[in-house]
Amino acid sequence: MGKPLFYEILEKPATSCVIGLCCAIWFYIQKKGIGYSHVGLSYDAAVEGHYWRIITSAFSHISVLHLVFNMSALWSLGVVEQLGLMGLGVAYYLEYTLVLVVLSGVLVLGIYHVLIHRFKVEYFRRVTAVGYSCVVFGWMTILAVKQPSSKLDLFGFLSLPISFAPFESLIFTSIIVPQASFLGHLSGIIVGYAVAWGVIHGMNSYWAISMLGWVVVLFIYSLKRSGAYDLNFLEIESVTDPSLPSLRFVATGNGRTLQMTALPVGGAELV
Repeated sequence: MGKPLFYEILEKPATSCVIGLCCAIWFYIQKKGIGYSHVGLSYDAAVEGHYWRIITSAFSHISVLHLVFNMSALWSLGVVEQLGLMGLGVAYYLEYTLVLVVLSGVLVLGIYHVLIHRFKVEYFRRVTAVGYSCVVFGWMTILAVKQPSSKLDLFGFLSLPISFAPFESLIFTSIIVPQASFLGHLSGIIVGYAVAWGVIHGMNSYWAISMLGWVVVLFIYSLKRSGAYDLNFLEIESVTDPSLPSLRFVATGNGRTLQMTALPVGGAELV
């Protein structure tokens, strides 16, 4: 007989928080009637400066089945948090989850760019990717390398050897779910191997917090710059060189401002 759910949640605190966040976002999107095209990641949207979609697309889901499938796989992969003796653990999980979210999104856009401009496949301009499975496939791949004897449990009744799970799942979802994003899942696998093989390494709390800080700044900047949301506390205005925007955070009450300059930030698929 397995442990009570409460104790499993305590053993997987980061995984539980991510699942709770994705569920809360799904309920919010459903309640507000927000379409995937407003939060998903597409090449044309990124070209227009909607870089914030790299984050929102990862934590958004189209349907309850899409959400349940991704969260079920993520719950099984939360075993990473319990492997502190193998150099993994909660801190490792949080640090590299951030890496997987950001780099898999950037890699998807890079692949789209090559396909559109090098191979003239205009279809990928219109593709909108939504879902957390790029990160799920990344962790699946990391575990396949770090602990190949593990099992991936789905819905409590389907168990796959973790060593084969990334590519088995890639092929399975591509066949069974016509809208599944092959490139989105493949990007998660590629970034996962880069982490597991040490190509991407050296993350610690300092670098993770620094990276998170820059992600937040760029998220807010691109959200304001793209006009997707009116952030009243932030003004963006041109300086002497119009190609170099200036950010001004407007304080209320005393009228003082903090200014800084920054360089310019040069159909749905389920992930």
